[in-house]
Amino acid sequence: MADKRARRIAKFIKPLRVKPGTRVDLRDLDPRYKAGMRKRDGARLLEAGVSLLAEYQPRLAAQNTHGVLLCLQALDAGGKDGTIRHVMSGVNPQGVRVSSFKVPSAEELDHDYLWRYADRLPARGEIAIFNRSHYEEVLVVRVHPELLERQRLPESARGPGVWERRYREINDWERYLTDNGFTVVKIFLNLSKEEQRARFLKRIDLPEKNWKFSAADVRERRFWDDYQEAFSEMLSATSTPWAPWYVVPADRKWFARICAAAVLAHALIKIDPQFPVVGDEVRRELLAARRELEAEAPEGEPADPYAARHRS
Repeated sequence: MADKRARRIAKFIKPLRVKPGTRVDLRDLDPRYKAGMRKRDGARLLEAGVSLLAEYQPRLAAQNTHGVLLCLQALDAGGKDGTIRHVMSGVNPQGVRVSSFKVPSAEELDHDYLWRYADRLPARGEIAIFNRSHYEEVLVVRVHPELLERQRLPESARGPGVWERRYREINDWERYLTDNGFTVVKIFLNLSKEEQRARFLKRIDLPEKNWKFSAADVRERRFWDDYQEAFSEMLSATSTPWAPWYVVPADRKWFARICAAAVLAHALIKIDPQFPVVGDEVRRELLAARRELEAEAPEGEPADPYAARHRS
């Protein structure tokens, strides 16, 4: 990570990283934190982050040995959709897949709780984004224990210690992924209760945003304290050296997007994918193809337009 940009990004996101083994209490973290930054400076920083992603993503696809899984977690109105839309605006859509996880289907309930997430993992060369992720299994399922009953688990798997066991299983699964070349990037968008209230009201007030609002969102808001506890325990138990969590202050959307872009760019820079270098035989084929194509140049046109433009 000798690149100066990499060092700057690493310094910027360091305060957001949950150090493995530490105890997290979301009440101690400020959702309005902005690192002393001004909004008018934020556009340039986001542009720089998007530019870095646009630079590294084609290398990841071309090298085709690593993959990246980005897990985005937040409460309703936390800004997951907007973060994806802005941060990934400069990448090739062919190399990115976004999956959202809603209520599990009957088929999904017939399998283990990680099955449906494993089915959406990235291939080598891809970035996969989970808009909500396997962490729902220790968040919403924990806040609403009746959902655990729907999973038709044997009695031995529903007793005391179920959440600690799931933390261990998730940590082991992510270790397996990283050992096989798949970087796991985990971002929690930390939204305040008041900012969520304001965003819900905006969805009601603006007709073009009505479709985004559900009465169920307000019902779920009644469990705010339970979710804060569940998130705090999840962050404490599953931020590991191989897949750490980043808690991104989310009350200011512009700052949250800068942070998310920086975290993802940091992961790609650490992988440092490179365009493959072709061997001698392929090089000879390329040179033969060049000669043939140059010979087809119309009269008055340069034999190699690209080379001619870049010589001038």
